[in-house]
Amino acid sequence: MSTRHTSAASLPQTVIGVDVGGTKVSVALLHRGRLSEPVLAPTDCSSADALVDEMVRQIETLREEAPAPVEGVGIGVPSVIEFATGRVRDSVNVPLSDVPLREVLEQRLGIPVLVDNDATCAAFAEAHDERGELDVQDLVMFTVGTGVGGGFVLGGRVYRGTTGAAGEIGHTLIDAGLNDGGPEVDGFPQPGSLERLAAGRALDALALAAATEHPDSALGRILASTGQVSGRDVVVAGHEGDPQAIAAIAELGRRLAIGVANAINTFDPDVVAIGGGVSSAGELLLGPVRETAVRFVLPGVGTRTEIRLARSGPAAGVRGAALLAREELAVQRHDLHPSGAGAA
Repeated sequence: MSTRHTSAASLPQTVIGVDVGGTKVSVALLHRGRLSEPVLAPTDCSSADALVDEMVRQIETLREEAPAPVEGVGIGVPSVIEFATGRVRDSVNVPLSDVPLREVLEQRLGIPVLVDNDATCAAFAEAHDERGELDVQDLVMFTVGTGVGGGFVLGGRVYRGTTGAAGEIGHTLIDAGLNDGGPEVDGFPQPGSLERLAAGRALDALALAAATEHPDSALGRILASTGQVSGRDVVVAGHEGDPQAIAAIAELGRRLAIGVANAINTFDPDVVAIGGGVSSAGELLLGPVRETAVRFVLPGVGTRTEIRLARSGPAAGVRGAALLAREELAVQRHDLHPSGAGAA
């Protein structure tokens, strides 16, 4: 099934979007093109059943508050997805593997459910303007949170590859150490991969290193008082002007930039958008990404590519999941009723 643009008149008016991350689940209602404030809850990673139960609880709570009947649900998960069936093949940061998630949730909720990779959902959101109209034809999305995800919109359509699993850009290698024959594979994310070096967990490590080396810095004081320091602390301290935090964010940005340059060299897109929780660092992250990426882009390539933060910010994933549900439900209705008869 390929997402394709549909007329506004045929679009469902009320859908729910769910963005499942490694640390939190975000749920929001899309009603007549307007997205509600996302509701956040910690991700229950104790088991697949527990995570499904958590999603159902949040969806049903929002469904009860909806101003109109909810017509469908879009789910974005950090996983390899068989889009045609909604089966989760494998996951890295959540306990979902070989789970028929669409089937399970449709049985529990009694309404249509669409399941896709979370970064693909975010990419779909970023290709649409605030009114939900497609306004970017070629876009590459990087979601930088617990892991690094990727999504592609090419020629105005989501690109999912042969089996629906395309977009695992976080597992491209940016520092493979090939002089020694390549790194030893010890599971995913692999050593030298973008996710290993530029995800939120990498920022956690940079935070700890900076706090340890500079005990008199803001990060050092946080470590001394709480016994721990995180990437979130780095972003807050960076916005407050702490030089060690700013340096840590810049280092992460330079690493991420290698992946961005690879994407530009491969796709020559209109837009490279950066979203996910780490994107809250704003220009502290984006500046080093732009400055470094341009050094690795082939001359003549990417001359019209804009590197920017996700317009939807951290809500890109949940907004994209809702837009996905809206779009795909409209396509299904059109396929069932090509003359328009019976379509909402």
